[in-house]
Amino acid sequence: MSAAVSTLTRVRRARLRAGTYGAWHGGSGGPEIGLIVPVSDPETLRCVLETAGPTRLTVVVPAAQAIGWGDALRAAAEAGHEVAGSGPASPLAALDVAAGHAIRSWAADASPAPGHRSLLALAARGVHPLPLPDVAARPGGTLRVGPDDLAATLADLKARGYRPMPVRDLPGLRRATPRDALAHAYALTVEANFTRAHHVIDLTSRPDAVMRVAPLRDAPAPLPLPPDTPTAEMHLDSARLVSMAARSQLGTYRAYQRSLKDVAYAMQTLPELADAQAVFAVTLFYGPLEQAGFTLLKLPPARARLYGLGFRVLRLVHGTTRPPSVQQPKMAWMPREEFLTRYGQPLRP
Repeated sequence: MSAAVSTLTRVRRARLRAGTYGAWHGGSGGPEIGLIVPVSDPETLRCVLETAGPTRLTVVVPAAQAIGWGDALRAAAEAGHEVAGSGPASPLAALDVAAGHAIRSWAADASPAPGHRSLLALAARGVHPLPLPDVAARPGGTLRVGPDDLAATLADLKARGYRPMPVRDLPGLRRATPRDALAHAYALTVEANFTRAHHVIDLTSRPDAVMRVAPLRDAPAPLPLPPDTPTAEMHLDSARLVSMAARSQLGTYRAYQRSLKDVAYAMQTLPELADAQAVFAVTLFYGPLEQAGFTLLKLPPARARLYGLGFRVLRLVHGTTRPPSVQQPKMAWMPREEFLTRYGQPLRP
């Protein structure tokens, strides 16, 4: 029974990510992040409003019970918070009255989950399922936080440069499409497996950071180094880069440059990268690296074609509409000491 329920849950979540019932998809990849806080009673809601202070949120309330929370719900709405519902759709009109405004979002994955008929009824009234929350903060995404963790989460997000807000206010909020479900599945399978297999270190804690780095025990061709030389390979966060490029080419270039400092700091501080004698990347975006002082190397034809195919798959998955200015990737590299001289920072003893 539990396996059947688990399968049903996975299928429903996949359908929601694909836009079924008019489900929302997150924003356009800037520092904004939608913060979703479920509350179970009016006293908890009042505590959430006090903790949030001037920050506005999406608060999810159980519709059937919340219709009796009049004062607390109106206080949330008047303070600029988004009130979203959960559970069956039947008390929707009463919840609109209690909140003092029309409810436009619903937590389709909350327990008890609304059934198919409830979701259809909500869609007919223009109520959209909220985006399924991410496991960790990402630009333009959503994060679900318990009331007890709200203060710490707000402090952490703001320290990293995120701007928490209600889901309804996310720039670029739109209805999800099947391509969004495809991108999510790709991230959970291909990208996650690659990250584990190659011990890729994520350096994207800030919303404008786009680099990851993997420690290698060798120097792959065409690097002009002995084959057994330890190196560090840079990888771009493709989904984040595509979202940023859609907003601002200049902003993306600046983020690219700032992220090189993240790589340098990692090479200075992480034991896994302490022996790396060079840093390199195989990419179509080698222009900014060349401007940053990297030396470009041509790949062997067969490897260039293989990498080019991989980049075309990424473009398909992430829905990039702008064609690349170059068709063949190149390797960009820099010796360790030169890289740290350019992008490292003095460390405290």
